[in-house]
Amino acid sequence: MSDLPRKAVTRTAKLAALPLGIAGRATWGLGRRIGGKSAEIVARELQQRTAEQLFKVLGELKGGAMKFGQALSVFESALPEEVAGPYRAALTRLQEAAPPMPTRTVHAVLEERLGEEWRELFLEFEDKPAAAASIGQVHRAVWHDGREVAVKVQYPGAGEALLSDLTQLSRFARLLGPLIPGMDIKPLITELRDRVSEELDYALEAESQRAHAEEFAGDPDVLVPNVVHQSDQVLVTEWIDGIPLSEVISDGTQEQRDRAGQLLARFLFSGPGRTGLLHADPHPGNFRLLPGEDEDGGPETWRLGVLDFGTVDRLPGGLPETIGVCLRMTLEGDAETVYELLCREGFVKETVALDPDGVLDYLLPIIEPAEVETFGFTRDWIRTQAARIADPRSPAHQLGKQLNLPPSYLLIHRVTLSTIGVLCQLNASVRLREELEEWLPGFVEAE
Repeated sequence: MSDLPRKAVTRTAKLAALPLGIAGRATWGLGRRIGGKSAEIVARELQQRTAEQLFKVLGELKGGAMKFGQALSVFESALPEEVAGPYRAALTRLQEAAPPMPTRTVHAVLEERLGEEWRELFLEFEDKPAAAASIGQVHRAVWHDGREVAVKVQYPGAGEALLSDLTQLSRFARLLGPLIPGMDIKPLITELRDRVSEELDYALEAESQRAHAEEFAGDPDVLVPNVVHQSDQVLVTEWIDGIPLSEVISDGTQEQRDRAGQLLARFLFSGPGRTGLLHADPHPGNFRLLPGEDEDGGPETWRLGVLDFGTVDRLPGGLPETIGVCLRMTLEGDAETVYELLCREGFVKETVALDPDGVLDYLLPIIEPAEVETFGFTRDWIRTQAARIADPRSPAHQLGKQLNLPPSYLLIHRVTLSTIGVLCQLNASVRLREELEEWLPGFVEAE
């Protein structure tokens, strides 16, 4: 019997306790208000206590709970500082670690998938995992040809755990909504559920990683490790060292932050045009900042190492040209043309009529960074934007409820917002307009 199913009752109990705890704190909050505390202060305290319990539980689990936690963690920068501060460390741990799978289970999977003589494939194999993800963990090893490799081993029963966790989380998504102002939690969980089969398919992941590794081979800015071997539930890739992006966020110099932010934007916007694929899991645990080969080289020689291609969006024609055209027209103040394009693409349903200028105002978080040569992404900026969209009294909030997100844009939208969230966590100054001009179809008007 596999480890995850064996613990199913415990996992279910922990997740089930979340809404009960939230309800209990709501009752506590009512008492505090009766006792004289202002509604705003009580709401903030409730938000903080709810968040602390949520991430404590998610941090103890693998599967869908961890996947949800990782997806949510990139939006941490949008939370008020007094709420975000106490559990920022827990979020960082979520991005880089999880409880390890027992050694005997790892060996059993390797024997089943690589054969009884699996040890002969390696000169060395470290039983202690180097990292963990939502559906598997990574072991450092030396391949039989001498290459240092990362061996990703899928948790037995990972698929069942992913679906079970996400199904349960979706049942009380409404209660979790206040954690991230302006963000609808339920579509995020639904999208994660829809991607389960792709996440579990290491053959698909290997194919996506090979495509990126081939395209970015020799690239001065981005390094994608080559795939060494792949079988069901086991993926072996070249090992890369470097500073995890979570460490750059917590302790990096400003030069490191700015360079990491620039390269992250460059990779995510250039990837679809170069490979026909969009890396769709941009949380900090999937990136490394690598010093250049010349140790005396400046920050411009550092490269971005990219890991984990389990979630990608297939865009054979690259990013849709409509995105670039809309952004260009927005910067030119042509609200009517932008509105017409959004209607044509299905962002505005035929039964809805909206104010074109209001739509531009709603799009500010994406517009502002492209208006200037260099934009400083900060937590204060993203909090201001999130609060503006979350405030039920604001026009932006009302308009946001009326907009529609076409399925073909779902992942693009989430990756864009997630990337902005990570850039704000980095507190990076980024020449985003430069990357858009280079890589976003339609952003520069054709001559």
